[in-house]
Amino acid sequence: MGWLRLFFLHPVSLYQGTAFPFALLFNYLCSMDSFSTHARHLFLLAGGGALALAAMGSFAVLVFIPALGTVVLIYSLGPQEVHRWAFLFQMSWQTLCHLGLHYTEYYLQEPPSTRFCITLSSLMLLTQRVTSLSLDICEGKVEAASRDIRSSSSLSEHLCRALPYFSYLLFFPGLLGGPLCSFQRFQARVQGFSSVCPRYSFWAFTWKGLQILGLECLMVVMMRVVSEGAGLADCRQLQCIYVMWSTAGLFKLTYYSHWLLDDFLLCAAGFGSEFGESPGEEGYLPDGDMWMLETTHRISLFTRKWNQSTARWLRRLIFQQGRAWPLLQTFVFSAWWHGLHPGQVFGFLCWALMVKADYLIHTFANLFIRSWPTRLLYRTLTWAHTQLIIAYIMLAVEGRSLSSLWLLCNSYNSVFPMVYCILLFLLAKRKHKVN
Repeated sequence: MGWLRLFFLHPVSLYQGTAFPFALLFNYLCSMDSFSTHARHLFLLAGGGALALAAMGSFAVLVFIPALGTVVLIYSLGPQEVHRWAFLFQMSWQTLCHLGLHYTEYYLQEPPSTRFCITLSSLMLLTQRVTSLSLDICEGKVEAASRDIRSSSSLSEHLCRALPYFSYLLFFPGLLGGPLCSFQRFQARVQGFSSVCPRYSFWAFTWKGLQILGLECLMVVMMRVVSEGAGLADCRQLQCIYVMWSTAGLFKLTYYSHWLLDDFLLCAAGFGSEFGESPGEEGYLPDGDMWMLETTHRISLFTRKWNQSTARWLRRLIFQQGRAWPLLQTFVFSAWWHGLHPGQVFGFLCWALMVKADYLIHTFANLFIRSWPTRLLYRTLTWAHTQLIIAYIMLAVEGRSLSSLWLLCNSYNSVFPMVYCILLFLLAKRKHKVN
């Protein structure tokens, strides 16, 4: 049963690994002067279409339709209107697809198709690219396409002008995973290739490959530990804390492995951090800093470093646009973006409270804790508490269903977020009195 679950967690990785030779081929072809920008866009788009059909089957049409709709909106609307309508269209489409998953899981009581789950994951990544592009157009960072569709230009000329948008939305290195790549960075890479790979990239790729292999081995060990031990339904008292910690550890290892592989694929195709930055271009941001995530004693820092490119996207899309309660708005939208399963709604709302409590607790502690032994003890306790709270949130979000959420909330693990909630209430009250 553990090996079956391990295989189920890895279908995306298998397809990403299959795309790796084509990423290297693309990088190699870009070193040739005869490989034009037009040909590069076609290669990325064709690769994305082929990968989508291979990974999603007939469900790939659920990704193709919103990509086509977004390009039509870009050509039909003005720069100040395109973001609002692109956002509403993409999120409405994604929500309808998520409702299909709800119907299958909760009404029919049937396990969802693996291909459909991959499609939903790809749709979520497409939402990032659609909204990032529409925001760039709205803010003037990207020149909007011509709205004169009825001009005398032929259909082929219109398609050629739209090709960069289609290529960006469906390019194969970012179709199933990877840090969010802005349209500016995408265009700079496609138009500005001058060499295949720096010489040191071989060693960088080798190191990343060894890291992925090491994480996969750790995952096998953790899978056996989790599958052979008790679950939340069978654990007793303090044993539930160990069950929560080990299960969350397995989830984190899975994410770390996926993020490294996604970064590996983007670097192989020429979109990674090894290739420098252009002036005014949004910097490349890997999704995970394992050392920082596993050693931080602050939930707020963990939140900023977990899935970094998505955190930056949420900050730009929701947090910076929100006038009232931006933190709460960001986590509520994140729950919506993930599918609004009961465990996800609870988990993200809990996460928002924990981040708010984290700010108050550490602000208060920095004022009163002076001696280094006390500070060391404080950091150790808050590190352990942070890791256990994150594990609690992760099990709520990944469990998704009401039954899993009920088991988690009725265990001893609920003590950890409850402590932060009490401290949040007390410190907020104290702060109000001081003000």
